[in-house]
Amino acid sequence: MPARLTVCDHPLIQDKLASLRDRNTRPEDFRLVMREMAALMSYEVLKKVTTRRSQVQTPIRSAQAEFIDQPIAVVAVLRAGLGMLDGLLQIAPKSRIGHIGLYRNEETLNPVRYYVRLPKNIGECFTVLCDPMLATGGSACEAIHILKTDGARQIALMSVLCAKAGVKKVQETHPDVAIYTAAVDAQLNKSGYIVPGLGDAGDRLFAT
Repeated sequence: MPARLTVCDHPLIQDKLASLRDRNTRPEDFRLVMREMAALMSYEVLKKVTTRRSQVQTPIRSAQAEFIDQPIAVVAVLRAGLGMLDGLLQIAPKSRIGHIGLYRNEETLNPVRYYVRLPKNIGECFTVLCDPMLATGGSACEAIHILKTDGARQIALMSVLCAKAGVKKVQETHPDVAIYTAAVDAQLNKSGYIVPGLGDAGDRLFAT
């Protein structure tokens, strides 16, 4: 796997991934677990955000302190990316929020864009792109292209689950983008779904 791939193997994250894979997990529980998982993964994803050193006054004396010194943008790929949004906002509540609407042409498996709304001045932000399933990589690459076209320069892709093919495509197309995930599965089926995967994340989130 490429060097810019980080597999978040913390036991808490892996336990939640097991729940998401389980076909018996109810939609309300699926939503909760994905939100919690995104919050846990955000600790790793946001390690590269720019900080500054300063001083604070404790009740005893002054102390060295480190503050985040860069705006954070969280961009959800509709619709499944919405399941990760609240988890990130729980950790970084001042984040700017964006949405990219894409759907997959079921015949060609290529992404089709239908909605884009991004924060202003995204070029100054540390941008986290939320797309739970990195399967063929088509949608993720298109979303990253949209972000870069709007000026984004520092992008991290956060996915609950990846396929090797999707990781390869993103790394070949956008080698500057770091990928964070909980696991990498080996295969895609003929419909472009990850195997063993966890099914359609959007359908399981919204009971559709």
